[in-house]
Amino acid sequence: MAFDFLEPVEVSVLDFVKNLNSQTLGKKVVFHTAEDFPDVNKIKIAIVGVLDNRGSNFYENVDLTQIRKEFYALYPGNWHSTIADLGNISQGNTQEDTYYAVAKIVSELIKKQIVPLVLGGSQDLTYALYRSYDNLDQMVNLVTIDNKFDFGKDEVRNTSDSYLSKIIINEPNNLFNYSNLGFQTYYNSQEEIDLIEKLYFDAYRLGEVSSNLSLAEPVFRDADIVSVDLTCVKSADSGNFVTFTPNGFNGKEICALARYAGLSDKVTSLGIFNHTNLANESVLIAQIIWYFLEGYNFRSLEYPSLNQNIFLKYIVPVDDIELIFFKSPKTERWWIEIPFISNVNNKLKKNTLLPCTHEDYLRACDQEIPERWWKAQRKNLI
Repeated sequence: MAFDFLEPVEVSVLDFVKNLNSQTLGKKVVFHTAEDFPDVNKIKIAIVGVLDNRGSNFYENVDLTQIRKEFYALYPGNWHSTIADLGNISQGNTQEDTYYAVAKIVSELIKKQIVPLVLGGSQDLTYALYRSYDNLDQMVNLVTIDNKFDFGKDEVRNTSDSYLSKIIINEPNNLFNYSNLGFQTYYNSQEEIDLIEKLYFDAYRLGEVSSNLSLAEPVFRDADIVSVDLTCVKSADSGNFVTFTPNGFNGKEICALARYAGLSDKVTSLGIFNHTNLANESVLIAQIIWYFLEGYNFRSLEYPSLNQNIFLKYIVPVDDIELIFFKSPKTERWWIEIPFISNVNNKLKKNTLLPCTHEDYLRACDQEIPERWWKAQRKNLI
């Protein structure tokens, strides 16, 4: 059974939780202990630690105890979802062994409609998250919050800087779209930036997102997997001076992005990777997790194709095509339809809705085709 790969939560964490206030998160969570394993049929969120850092240049052993202590000492919001800490996946004999264990566990949780929150470890574990969707019969949209694209060409070992190449190249290829939020141009070669354009992927520079965080909301609304590289946060806010980063998201911005990810009805897994074992960084990670859960507990569970009659439909002629928009009267969020073309090879097998913004609709009214719609159309036919 997949859950056999999991080891109990550290005793020091369990002892810490015993002394917490009765209203804290630590008193609301079910733990995997040496004596007991949580009933997964009764939970909605599962926290899973992965103690493998071999894909990183920071080779110290992964220690998640401080993150857990910081998180469980926080107080929940007005939440309804049940949370379990399923413990840790230990480092396998090889990285592939670790990937196998992660993929099996995450896949099992997703099948049970449980959202796994994976704490790494190095960011190459994103590849294992992606592989966990192989048997779920769907195309996958991946969003990373990262200052780099991670297209590196290290063929000798699997690294945090090269896992994305494996996702694109290796079979089975279930990736429909990749989006990056917060890349910093000087960390990426022009070849990588050109490849993003060539594959019709979406990438948003740090300044672009920081100046308008709401830009990220439709991107998350279309994501299945969200992977956070903590080096995307500037060191002054993360407390990580081991891998010094002068520029990046601040603490408030990364938490706002985590909340958007949680709000997305489609996001079914979250990974937080590439952290150090520093106490200061643990405080930020605990708050990132908190904001993701805050968003999750306020999901609106709306999707236009399921309830066409309650959504407002707008048809906008642009040149020789008709763009069809849908607006939710409940949340005032927007979608645009990607049509199914019957006489060509489509990745998508039916008309599909792409999350968009009100600004996309206004630009279409000015005869400007939204860039994300155009890219989605081209990707569909590759």
